[in-house]
Amino acid sequence: MKCSGAKLAAKALVDANIELVLGIPGTHNIELYDAMREEPHLRPLLVGSEQSASFIADGYARASGRLACVNVVPGAGVTHALSGVAEAYMDQIPMLVLATGIRSDSGAHFQLHDIDQCAILRPVCKGVFRALSHRDIYTVIRKAADLALSYPRGPVAVEIPANLLLFPGEVSDQDLVHHPISSTSLSPEDERALDEIAECLKSSSKTCLYLGLGCLPAAKHLAQLAERLQAPVFTTISAKGLFPETHPLFAWNVPGEGAPPQLKDLFNEAEVILAIGCRFGEVATASYGIGISGKLIHIDIDPHSLNANYPAHLSLAIDSQLALPYLLQKLSPSIESNYLAEEKISRFRQDLSDERRRLPIQADQVTPAHFFLALNESFSSHAAFITDSGNGTFLAMEHLHLSHPQRFMAPVDFSCMGYSVPAAIGAALARPDQPAIGLVGDGAFLMTGLEMLTATREGLPVAFFILRDRELSQIAQFQRRVLNRTTLTELHSMDFKAYSQSLGLEYFHIDQDAQIQEILGDVRTHLGNKVPTLTEVNIDYSRETFFTQGALKTNFDRLDIKSKIRMAGRLVGRKIFSRD
Repeated sequence: MKCSGAKLAAKALVDANIELVLGIPGTHNIELYDAMREEPHLRPLLVGSEQSASFIADGYARASGRLACVNVVPGAGVTHALSGVAEAYMDQIPMLVLATGIRSDSGAHFQLHDIDQCAILRPVCKGVFRALSHRDIYTVIRKAADLALSYPRGPVAVEIPANLLLFPGEVSDQDLVHHPISSTSLSPEDERALDEIAECLKSSSKTCLYLGLGCLPAAKHLAQLAERLQAPVFTTISAKGLFPETHPLFAWNVPGEGAPPQLKDLFNEAEVILAIGCRFGEVATASYGIGISGKLIHIDIDPHSLNANYPAHLSLAIDSQLALPYLLQKLSPSIESNYLAEEKISRFRQDLSDERRRLPIQADQVTPAHFFLALNESFSSHAAFITDSGNGTFLAMEHLHLSHPQRFMAPVDFSCMGYSVPAAIGAALARPDQPAIGLVGDGAFLMTGLEMLTATREGLPVAFFILRDRELSQIAQFQRRVLNRTTLTELHSMDFKAYSQSLGLEYFHIDQDAQIQEILGDVRTHLGNKVPTLTEVNIDYSRETFFTQGALKTNFDRLDIKSKIRMAGRLVGRKIFSRD
C-alpha cells in the first residue's frame, strides 16, 4: 500500500501513546501538522519558540512520566530547541525530538536550513535515527520512543526528510509491526551481587541512604528500606520529594558541604553509604563537596555512573525496581542501629524552624523563609513546583517540604536559565488538575517569559512567581564574595503589571512580608478557576543558602595555597581601597 510519511509518523506517535506534540509549523513539516490534525488522540500545541517546546516537553515528562514530542523544522528549529534537549539529556528526562530534514530527493546543494542536524543532536541524545525511506518511519519513531523511556531515560531524536513527509511511498503491513524492548529480570550474577550488598548492610550499625531520580520506579519501597536500616536519607536535588520529606528519617536534599553542619555530620559518620539511582554529579554534591569515610555501595542502572567520581566498595549496574524488592527480602526488620538518626533530625528540624520563624517581618522586602513557609502551607500537598537556574532552586530545595515524587522540577545538571516558565506549562499540561507553581528569577524570565502567553491561551492552572531582586543574584553573590564588586549582573527595571495585562495574566505584587498570606490566597482562588497568574515578589536574597555557602567553601578549599593567597589578597585589597 502507499501512504505519506506524514500519516505514518502521526500513526507512530499515536501508537507510542504520545499525546502532546510541541512546535511551530514551517514549510518543511506542514504535511505532518496536517496529518496530526486528523488524529483525535494527538494534541499539537503551538509554542512561542522551539526552546520553550523542549522545556515544556521536559516539564511534562517530569510531572507525569509520559513522553511528549518536540516537532521542529530543520536547522534553526533544531538549534533553538537544543538547550532544552541538553537539559533533558543531562538530567535524564525522556523526550522525543522529531526533526524534519531537508529534501533528500532533489540532489541540490545549499538547501534552506541545510546543516548536519543529526551530528548536532547526537552529543545530547541517547540515540539519533534517520528515516531513509517510508518503510523506516513508523519503526524508527516507535524504537526512539521506547529508547527514550527506558532507564536511564533521556531524549532521542528522529530525522525524517521533508520529501518523505510530503509524498506517498510504498509500505507493507510488516513495516508497521513494532517489537518493544523486552523487560529484564535479575540474573544469577545480579542476585549474588545483591546478596553481598545485603550482607554489608547487615553488618553496619550506621547506614545512610543517598537517593537519586533513578529511584523513581522503586519509590514505593524507599520508606520501607530506610526504616528497615534505620538510615537517615539524603536525596539529590532532582529527586526532591521522592522520599517523603515529612518522614522522621528524611535529612536533606544535598549531603556533604551543601547541607547544614548538623546533618553533614550524619552523612560523615556513616559506616556504610548506600547510594541508589544517583551519579554524584557536581550540583548534586555542591561541587563534589561530599566526603565519604565509610564504605560506599553504589547501585545505578547506568554503568558509567559507577566509580566515576567516588570509588565504591561495592557497585552494581541494575534497575532500582529490580534491586530494591530483592534487598528488602534479604534484610531483616530487626537490624540494630545506634545512629539515633531520628532524634538528631528531629532536633535539627525544630531548631531550624524556630530560627526561621524568629526572622523579623520586613516592611520593604520579602523574606524567603516566610514566603516559602506560606507556599508550603498553601500548595505543597497538591501542587508541582518548578524552579529555574539560580538561587530560586536552592531556596526552594531548602525550604519546601514535599511528600510526593514528581512534584519538584529544576534544571540541575545542565542548569539552563529560562527553564521554569515553559516547564511549568508542561507540568500543567501533564496534570491539569494539579496547580503548577513556577518560581522564576527576573533574569531567567527575560529568556522565556513570553511563553506565559501559552498558559493564558490554554487556560492552564499555572502561578508564576517572579523572584525579583533586579540582578542575576547567584552570580552577583559569587562576585561580591570573591571579587568585592559586581560586573554586568544588574538588571534593568520593567513593568510586570503592564506585561501581565498585555498577556491576559492576573497580576499580584508581594512587596513585603505582611502581604504574603493574603495574596497567596488570591492566587489560589484564581488557580482553582484555571486562570494563570503572575506575582511579582520583591525577594530578599541577602541570606545565602546552605548550598551556596557549601559550594563556595568546597571550591575555595580545592585551590592550591598560592591561588588562595592571591584571591584573598585581592579581596582584602579591594575592601580597603574600593571607592564603589
